[in-house]
Amino acid sequence: MVSYLVRRAFRAILVVIGVSFISFSVLFLSGDPTDTLVGEDWTVEEVRKLRHDMGLDRPWVIQYTTYVSRAVQGDFGESLRYRQPAFELIMERVPATLELAAVALVISIVLALPLGIISASMRGSPYDYGGMIFALFGQAMPVFWLGLMLILIFGVHLGWLPVSGRGGLEKLILPSITLATYSLARNTRVIRSSMLDVLGQDYVRTARAKGLAEWAIIHIHALRNSLIPVVTIIGLEFGHMLGGAVIVETIFAWPGIGRLMIQAVYAKDFPLVQASVTIAALIFVSLNFLVDFIYSYLDPRVRLV
Repeated sequence: MVSYLVRRAFRAILVVIGVSFISFSVLFLSGDPTDTLVGEDWTVEEVRKLRHDMGLDRPWVIQYTTYVSRAVQGDFGESLRYRQPAFELIMERVPATLELAAVALVISIVLALPLGIISASMRGSPYDYGGMIFALFGQAMPVFWLGLMLILIFGVHLGWLPVSGRGGLEKLILPSITLATYSLARNTRVIRSSMLDVLGQDYVRTARAKGLAEWAIIHIHALRNSLIPVVTIIGLEFGHMLGGAVIVETIFAWPGIGRLMIQAVYAKDFPLVQASVTIAALIFVSLNFLVDFIYSYLDPRVRLV
């Protein structure tokens, strides 16, 4: 098991390095950030000095190497817009993003489990068809469209809920539902499919032949084995929610990493964008590593992969 986890950790490190390399390359090709900092009355010499002070006049490889050497020490540079350390700015907003993603994940799991189990245990019934229709529409609706519709209905027309900012529970309802809908729909389909596969196994048919109640067969014999692939999906879903939060946070003015990243992109705040992408990648691969550990515990066969 130790060797398996070591291999997974090594792959996770390679993923973070790859993400930082690609994002740094894209930022380097997108233009000179000094264009947003200089004024019309700046001389050529002043602009050249600014680029030198920021290290932008050095070769790209040197810039990337310098960034990596500082990043491993926790120094992601200073934000060009806020004039503060990028790492501190991101850490201030991490709790808001994690709060939104965690609540959305809980909503998707709590609702997907009963929906998937009911659809599987009552296959071909109106409940099954209703659950699958919901899953279809849930995965087909764009996140930005769903968010705008919820704002329009519950915020503007009905006036039941606030539509922006972070605060009490009422401000968390609309963005968390928006973020959770796609995952809820997909998890429902995954749980249904996994349950149907387990319910078709020989040991389940044997349990039925012995006269066990259907609820006992589902909860005692089928549910645990059907959750093995679901664990992987749930771990990945949380990582995807962190990425999807970029859109949701922008729509609902939620003060998280995603909104900060969008603002940094518009302002060409390269250090802040690079730090945001790198830290988001670190969180994502850390979650995947945790899922791998849990998965290897539930199913020892994966330790041989």
